[in-house]
Amino acid sequence: MPILKHQDATIYYEEYGKGFPILTFAPAGLLSTITVWDSAMAPVKPVAEWSSNYRVIVMDQRNAGGKSHAPLTANEGWHSYASDHLAVLDHLKIDRCHLFGQCIGGSFIFSLLKAQPQRFASAIIAQPIGRVGPLKPARPARFNEWAKNLTPQPSEAALDAFYQNLYAAGFVYSADRAFVANVKTPCLVLAGNDEAHPRPISDECARLLPNSEYILEWKSGEPLEAARARIKEFLAKHTPGMRN
Repeated sequence: MPILKHQDATIYYEEYGKGFPILTFAPAGLLSTITVWDSAMAPVKPVAEWSSNYRVIVMDQRNAGGKSHAPLTANEGWHSYASDHLAVLDHLKIDRCHLFGQCIGGSFIFSLLKAQPQRFASAIIAQPIGRVGPLKPARPARFNEWAKNLTPQPSEAALDAFYQNLYAAGFVYSADRAFVANVKTPCLVLAGNDEAHPRPISDECARLLPNSEYILEWKSGEPLEAARARIKEFLAKHTPGMRN
C-alpha cells in the first residue's frame, strides 16, 4: 500500500499511468480524499481522463477521513498540507509536474506556487474556495462535524487556531491578491458558482493571474465536454516535450 511517513504524518497516495506527472487534489474541503474523485462532486475525473497520457497522482489529505493522518495542533495550516504534497513529490522523485485541484485544491495549489514555483509546469484551478466579506465569528457546523472524527481529539484552542490559520485571511485563504498577481505559472481557472466557491473569487483569480485562461461553464452537458477538451489542450501545451 503506497503510504509515506512524513514527519509526524502518514500520507496515503495512489498513482496511475505513465508520462509527465499531474498531482491532483480532490474537492470536498477538509474531507478531500481519493474516493471523492469517483463522486458526482467531481465532473472532471483525473485518472479516467488523463492516465493514458500522464502519470496521475491522487491522494488522501491529512485527517480527511481517508488513510492519511497527522496530529492537529494550533500551529497547523496551509503550510502543513503543502509540506505533505512536496513530500509526496520528493518520495516519488518528481522534479516537475502539473497541478490540478478542485475546491480546496485551489488553495493547495496557491500554497505550492508560493513554496516552490519552479517545480510546476502549469496549474488547473477548478472552482476555488474563497470568501467574500468578513469571517464568521463562530466555527461553522461543517468544520465542527469534521473535527469530531479527529484522533487524537485536539483541544478546543487548537481547533480554534487551526480554523483561523486556514480561513481568517479571506480571498483564496492561502495567498493574498499581491501574490496571485505575480504568479508566473500558466493557470487554467474553472469558475465556481456557489457560497463555498464564489464566482467573484474565480473571476478575480482569472483577472489577477498574469498567465491565465478562464472557463465559465464546465460542470455538465456540452460545456463539460468542451472543458475536458480544453483542459487536455492546456496540459499538452504546457507539457515539456509534448506536441500539441
